[in-house]
Amino acid sequence: MTPAWILDILAALMLVVAAVSAARLGLARPWQKGAVVTDTDVSHLFMGIAMAGMLASSLTTLSNGAWDLIFALFTVWFGYRVVRDARSDGVRALAGGHCAPHLVHSAAMLYMFAALAGPASGGSGMAGMGGGSAMQTLRYPTVAFVFALILVGYTIWDLDQLSGKRYSRARASLSLAGAPAAAGVAALAGAEPGTMAAGAVASGHSVQVAGPETVPVQAPDGEAAPAGTAPAGAAAWLLSAGTTVGCRIAMGATMAFMLLIMI
Repeated sequence: MTPAWILDILAALMLVVAAVSAARLGLARPWQKGAVVTDTDVSHLFMGIAMAGMLASSLTTLSNGAWDLIFALFTVWFGYRVVRDARSDGVRALAGGHCAPHLVHSAAMLYMFAALAGPASGGSGMAGMGGGSAMQTLRYPTVAFVFALILVGYTIWDLDQLSGKRYSRARASLSLAGAPAAAGVAALAGAEPGTMAAGAVASGHSVQVAGPETVPVQAPDGEAAPAGTAPAGAAAWLLSAGTTVGCRIAMGATMAFMLLIMI
């Protein structure tokens, strides 16, 4: 028995994640020529909306079939990204790469929408699943349990990275919104801002960031600072890699919880 207020809180949290992702996309201005669109923000936006609808029936938007198609596309895309990363980084692409968690999230969402088996007898909870008042269950519960374990593992790993300041503000504030493709960033399109910027600094490229208010960027770990600037204040926080990872932590933990209570 899952109290309805817990589901409502989690649904509200997912809407916050979706709003933050939408704000990040707005600041990145993907409609401008040469801007970099991060696939992680797009996936977070759709996942936040979908999960909110699963948790609260009043927030349901698209049909299960439509969500199946959307998350199938995300799964294929991030699967391609992981394979591409594995060719250059090997096993590290699965253990420490930023695309692997997004692949698991997309595949878990696809599974949840595709494997709904109907309400369990006498259950109550997750009313958003199918719009009824009874808890929805999933076919192949072993698959759900494995997904939940993997999600918990990646969530713990992300928390450890944040606490270890891997995504420090100095590194994370090197957002690539509006970075010119000529700077060699096009090959890295879709990576998390902090990760992409670190690669640009390491390769000696300059990163110019669009924004109404800018401040000089100090490269971390004693590296030479790039000849670019980054947004200051709230914009810098929204565009930081730490914010992306924070959204991923919230979704990973919520997704694992949903899988476990539907087994």
